[in-house]
Amino acid sequence: MPPKQLRIGTRASQLALWQANWVKSELEKRYPDMEVTLTKIKTIGDKILDVPLAQVGGKGLFVKEIEEAMLRGEIDIAVHSMKDVPTDFPEGLGLHCITEREDPRDAVISRNLKFAELPQGARIGTSALRRQAQLLKIRPDLQMVIIRGNVETRIRKLTEDNLDAVILAAAGLKRLGFTDSVGEYLDVDVSIPAIGQGALGIECRLADPVITETIAFFNHADTSYAVRAERALLKRCEGGCQVPIAAHGTVSGDQLRLVGFIAAVDGKRSVRGEISGPAAECEQLGIRLADQLLAEGGKAILEEVYQRSIGE
Repeated sequence: MPPKQLRIGTRASQLALWQANWVKSELEKRYPDMEVTLTKIKTIGDKILDVPLAQVGGKGLFVKEIEEAMLRGEIDIAVHSMKDVPTDFPEGLGLHCITEREDPRDAVISRNLKFAELPQGARIGTSALRRQAQLLKIRPDLQMVIIRGNVETRIRKLTEDNLDAVILAAAGLKRLGFTDSVGEYLDVDVSIPAIGQGALGIECRLADPVITETIAFFNHADTSYAVRAERALLKRCEGGCQVPIAAHGTVSGDQLRLVGFIAAVDGKRSVRGEISGPAAECEQLGIRLADQLLAEGGKAILEEVYQRSIGE
């Protein structure tokens, strides 16, 4: 029996509210008598907008305050962008559902130029070291400009900061109706997505059977396998959300293919690999690929990245 009321915790950004409202709408369709409400919570990642995320500390920047509200019993579930969710949870909390993935690719918003057509030394706005490393590997002449803020703010920075292009996740642009601004979608072989990019995660108190049964229908099996593999790789590499690690899993039938990538921030050193196997063994596949990447040079690259971030 579903509860009469259900409280969703969410960040207050335009995209976070779209995601939480989508979950609210799906719950109301399935349970017409349920009252579903949103509780907006400001996280440390929302408060610190003038510093690159990699320098703030990385893990849990967009979820910590929401999880604390859940532990206090103020909310029942939380809706997160999967790429913001750390691989470890407070005791008693966890991901119960991963929704079907939206477009996982990165998108280029520019002045009517494709990525390959950007001029020598073009200034590119991005919020992720992962994108920065991969694009510099292809085009070392590019100048990377770290930009923060919500989707609309980052799009505006194209003109406000006189940039040649900004790179954003396609999923957020599609959800908010900004696809007309997109000049090009980068193939996942060119820019491997962030761990979990395009999928939503629903977190709850795992020992609450009423809530876990109520939200179980949100889980999309193939996306869950893929994202769990990506997150197992990230956890094995001891990476946070803001390190130059990328991974993308795809499921075909009962088989999972996982591609992984670790790079120096400047893109000059990198290691890439892939693995395939039964989707049901998703987490073991993620760990095996992580071990392979670390052994092939990824460990040394990450140690240098972490030392540099500590020095800053």
